[in-house]
Amino acid sequence: MIRNSVKAILIVDDHLLLTKNQDAEGYFYLCPGGGQEHGETFHATLQRECLEEIGASVAIGELLFIREYIGKNHEHTAFDANVHQVEYYFLCQLNDMTHQPIQPDCHQVGIEWISLDQLASYRLYPKALIPQLQQYRQGQKTAIYLGDVN
Repeated sequence: MIRNSVKAILIVDDHLLLTKNQDAEGYFYLCPGGGQEHGETFHATLQRECLEEIGASVAIGELLFIREYIGKNHEHTAFDANVHQVEYYFLCQLNDMTHQPIQPDCHQVGIEWISLDQLASYRLYPKALIPQLQQYRQGQKTAIYLGDVN
């Protein structure tokens, strides 16, 4: 089964808002967002997930990137072998951040603003997003479909 996931790209003052997560290897970072539920639109999914993970409502803008993740093709195949997920990354703006995350993911330990210049020094998934975000920030044309990348 293929799962859709919808993610927010939130950039303020050259910093990207990410969820901070922890596993046995240490901290890792993800764009806020998550899985689409049956009968839910992408925008409804993204609104719900942002409230759950970062405690904020967002204004959803353009679709920037599409990424596939086929677990058996990547380093986490031991536990992701059966995963096939398509992620849709939308440029968003924060409407407010007056709430605490109401239902963070199981590995989530917080949220963090990370400088776009420093992204490469963090364990961000997918790593393939970093050069695309750098190009976008510089006003250069970016690929929309990133492929099966991690």
